[in-house]
This record gives sequence, C-alpha cells and structure tokens, in this order.
Amino acid sequence: MKERTAQMRWEARTQGPLLVLAVVFGLAYAVPIVLPDASAWVHQSCLFVEWTVWGAFAVDYLIRLWLAPYRWLFVRRHPLDLLAVLLPLVQPLRLLRVVSTLLLVGRRARMAPQITLTTYVAGAVVGLMMFGSLAVLAVERDAPEGNIRTLGDAVWWSFTTMTTVGYGDHAPTTGLGRVLAVGLMLSGIALLGVVTANIAAWFISRFERDDAEERRQTALLEALTREVGELRAEVARLSAVPATAPDEPAVPRPSSPTP
Repeated sequence: MKERTAQMRWEARTQGPLLVLAVVFGLAYAVPIVLPDASAWVHQSCLFVEWTVWGAFAVDYLIRLWLAPYRWLFVRRHPLDLLAVLLPLVQPLRLLRVVSTLLLVGRRARMAPQITLTTYVAGAVVGLMMFGSLAVLAVERDAPEGNIRTLGDAVWWSFTTMTTVGYGDHAPTTGLGRVLAVGLMLSGIALLGVVTANIAAWFISRFERDDAEERRQTALLEALTREVGELRAEVARLSAVPATAPDEPAVPRPSSPTP
C-alpha cells in the first residue's frame, strides 16, 4: 500500500514538470526546422535538449516501474509507455523521438485527474498538428517533387489531413511523408470519435439525470397519494362509529311522601 501511495505521489509531483519539458522539447524540435540556416551550435543544442527530455521521460518510467507494487503487471498495463521509451533506441531517427515523446506526454496527461477530456483532446489536436506540420516540412522541403515548401503550406496540409478533408493542393511525395499523412488521418479520425463519444455521453448522462429526477418525483407523488388514501379511509372509519355519551352514575331520587 505504501508503494502504491508513493507511486501516485510521484506521478502527481512530476506531472507539471514533465509537461513543461514536453513544451521545451517542442521548441527544440521546431527551431532547426523553422530556422534551417541557424548556426551549428543551435542545432546541437536543440538535439541535446531533445535527448534530455526523452531521457527525463525514460527515467520517469523507470521510477514509476520501481515504485509499482507489481512491476510485471505495471509493464503489461502500460505497453505504450515501454514502447515510447524503447522506440528511439531502436534507430537513431529524429522522428521516433517525436513519436515517443508524444506518446509519453499523452499517457501522463491522461493520468492527471485535473485535466478534463476536452482539454486533453484540444492539446492533442494542437500537438499533433504542430509536430505533423514540422515533421512533414522537414521531410518534404528538400524533396525533388515536393510541394510543401513553407511552414504555412505544412500547417494547411496538416489541418486538412487531420480533418480528413484533403483538398489535394498539398500532398507528400516521399514515403516517410505519406506515412506521416496516414498517422495524421488516423489520429484525426480517432480524435473526432473521442469528441463525438464525449458529446453523446454528456447527452446520455443529462437524459439519465432528468429521468432519475422524473422517477423520484413520480415516486413522491405516489407516496403522497397513498398517504391521502389512508387518511381518507381513517376519516371514513371514524365517521362510521356512532357517537355515544359516557356512562353517568345513577343518582337516587328522593321518595315522595305517602298521603
């Protein structure tokens, strides 16, 4: 029980700092793409920040695993966390660090009870759109037949792809760019499903509350009706009993004188 409490306490304490590190990771990932002509030390610093943030999330996972009362059960219940920690080690690809960091941030955000579903969905949309735009711009900008050359083109493409509109004015031409497009399309469909399910659940809960209130009022009226019926029966029973005077003690009459 103490280990479980320690794990929950650790998650509560590290929730805010890890989200801040995720924002720092986003800035470090965006700067080299938005400013490709920046000096070498800027690119190296951003690369160092990316690996540092990923390392912080990896350490967080290991500490949570150590604090878990049943470690094997923790691993089985958090497969995406383990995958996000191991993914950048499989191949030193920059995009894998982006995917792993998004997974870790999403898992930790869903653990926080103070973050509502609407806030989580909105943050997921913004994060996916931002990272999708930057990733496709980094892949397609130097492609010979690519038509996504600027950040504005990349943001527009991400928005139309996530909403599954797909105007076709901008589209990836490389294999990795098309993989990103598939990921954004699936993410957009999933987020749309979450929003739809959330709205439906809200309406259902509202109808259930109204129905419960209506049943409560109906039960109250039935109880009052029964009480009124019992009172009427009692009044009728009392009215049917004849009114009798109480027995009076016999008073002796004086005898009349005999003539």
